[in-house]
Amino acid sequence: MTITTGKKPAGGPGWRERVAALHADHAGTAARFFESQSGVVETIAGVLIEAFRARRTVFFFGNGGSAADAQHLAAEFVNRFRADRPALPSVALTTDTSVLTSIGNDSDFGAIFSRQIEALGRPGDVAVGLTTSGRSRNVLEGLRASRSRTMVTVGFTGGDGTPMRELCDHLVEVPSRDTARIQEVHILVGHILCQIVDDVLFPAG
Repeated sequence: MTITTGKKPAGGPGWRERVAALHADHAGTAARFFESQSGVVETIAGVLIEAFRARRTVFFFGNGGSAADAQHLAAEFVNRFRADRPALPSVALTTDTSVLTSIGNDSDFGAIFSRQIEALGRPGDVAVGLTTSGRSRNVLEGLRASRSRTMVTVGFTGGDGTPMRELCDHLVEVPSRDTARIQEVHILVGHILCQIVDDVLFPAG
């Protein structure tokens, strides 16, 4: 295979239409979500604000792309979102390879998040589990462990996240079974939450 450099790549037949169709799919999924669940996002923002005011910790966890989203959102709170402000206590349970591999090797991969919650979670902390299918066992176990510690549980899932409902106090449920569309709305919701938290806790001027 020959790879050429230094030239603008030419679009293939139908590429523009494909781009437009994918964007329309994304926009439609987001619109359907916010038509029915804007109130859920508002409620979760209030939960995070209350937790941060009390100096509680927000824990994020998920697998694959959802692990990346967990790390992304934790970083926004610990460091900054759009403006400089005090750090907010937030942890992604997906980042410590020694902890993850020791639990997976010595015990069970399904316990990689619940075991960390057992070690770190306190009453009043917030656990945010992300799974596009709603069926990832380690995420469900993490939420279950959080419930046992009287933490507030929040789930981010897709259109068929039934197993999560009984474990979550608040559920972001994107009306789609397309993993890409679900993850796109998840990070959009995450950014909205970051913005509202900053606006309320650290109002400009």
